[in-house]
Amino acid sequence: MPDRNKLTFIIGGARSGKSAHAEILATALPSPWTYIATAQAYDDEMRERIALHRSRRGEGWTTIDAPLDLAGTLDALPDNQPVLVDCLTLWLTNHMLADRDVGAECRRLADVLSRPRGTWFVVSNEVGQGIVPDNALARRFRDDAGRLNQQVAAIADIVLLMVAGLPLKVK
Repeated sequence: MPDRNKLTFIIGGARSGKSAHAEILATALPSPWTYIATAQAYDDEMRERIALHRSRRGEGWTTIDAPLDLAGTLDALPDNQPVLVDCLTLWLTNHMLADRDVGAECRRLADVLSRPRGTWFVVSNEVGQGIVPDNALARRFRDDAGRLNQQVAAIADIVLLMVAGLPLKVK
């Protein structure tokens, strides 16, 4: 069980069980719990995914949508509260699509994550273990996501890699 003021980074492939495991870890701590969602529902499929995630969470959760200003949202939270951020790769996508300075936004986020004021769980996708994408935007996303994941893993107190629903402790 993570101690107070710790950052746990949970990374894995699609459908590896990252979010569900992060929810289990967070709810092992006393409520209230804060879920910071970075997804934006641009189509029916994404609306269904968001609804599925919401349906898994019971009472005691407060959900905050932060598709872009994740650092500011984390900074504004009260101290000593379990927080789950899901997920960094969607947040990164939002910044890329909004044509923002991804490097500056990642540095700003890493700064806030380096000083958690409670037990924080951050979920991200591992996107660098597949084939090389066939277009420049997808390659840029893969590269930016890899750099962001490395930044967060370096400052995290605990790093878990999810494989087929199983958490493997990396750090």
